[in-house]
Amino acid sequence: MKALLIVAHGSRRNQSNHEVMALAESLAAKCQHQYSLVMAAFLELAEPSIPTGIRVCAEQGAAEVVILPYFLNTGRHVAEDIPEQIDIGKQDLPNLTITLLPHIGALPEMQNLLIQAAVSK
Repeated sequence: MKALLIVAHGSRRNQSNHEVMALAESLAAKCQHQYSLVMAAFLELAEPSIPTGIRVCAEQGAAEVVILPYFLNTGRHVAEDIPEQIDIGKQDLPNLTITLLPHIGALPEMQNLLIQAAVSK
């Protein structure tokens, strides 16, 4: 079984965290053939944490967890903090495969999306 973990920063504003959770639910419905489980996790300020998200995926039967950082830039969080939290999360799960995807800001499609948003009315 393969799981998708959407990793966002986390916020003190519950509405922001709920938006990320809603995104994960929407993706779960649209990606059900690729991923048996889709959930959100947060780097800080909200739960579940990244290590908890990884553990939940494994407990639900995932053999592989694909992690998609919901970040626009390669700042410290993307370059250092998320990989560190992944390492913590997989410490007791030696048989779990974890694949870290590029953050969404690095995706080639992002430029087209921004152009589309800027020119549409």
